[in-house]
Amino acid sequence: MTRVVIVDDQTLVRHGIRALLEIASVDVVGEADDGQAALDVVAATTPDVILLDLRMPRFDGLWTLRQLGERGVDVPVLVLTTFDDDTLVLDALRAGARGYLLKDVTVEQLTRAVRTLADGGTLVAPSITSRMLRAIRAVPPASGSDALPAQQPQPLTERETQVLRLMAEGYTNREISGALSLVEGTVKNHVSTILLKLSARDRTNAVLRALHLGILG
Repeated sequence: MTRVVIVDDQTLVRHGIRALLEIASVDVVGEADDGQAALDVVAATTPDVILLDLRMPRFDGLWTLRQLGERGVDVPVLVLTTFDDDTLVLDALRAGARGYLLKDVTVEQLTRAVRTLADGGTLVAPSITSRMLRAIRAVPPASGSDALPAQQPQPLTERETQVLRLMAEGYTNREISGALSLVEGTVKNHVSTILLKLSARDRTNAVLRALHLGILG
């Protein structure tokens, strides 16, 4: 079973999400009501995925994402929030989130997202992906390692573009393999080449860069 930690300042929300996930055979191994508590719970339980709210008192979701990154905690984070503000989406992804969903999702969408992240994929709610491009164009990139390179990348092949589109939809390597009738090792090679050509540090950054450059339309 996929092991999950839920981080949300509202007790009723945490208990509701726990109940729904457990019905779907997802194992909730811990809960936290703010970022500091989340760090302690994650260290004690080593989950497969962290469900993280953004707006919390004291230590919020963005603080938590940055702390996880600084501490080298390599657990995929799925932001689950009521806020669909474009800047927040970009800030969360740049801080290390591998998924972003709104709390109006169905149980099936939530459990699929959890398992997608646990399998190494990324997933952003389809309702906000179309707005991400406008946000990327409107908000200057951060300085330092999170900045998007200004130079044009090497052109992607048709197959690499197909793989990139599926990456943007949150497909794992295994799912891309099935969708394109490729062996998984070939998909991994394509993903590595895409990251190299786009000067991206990970899959999420590659999708952001591709949106920024208009590669995905």
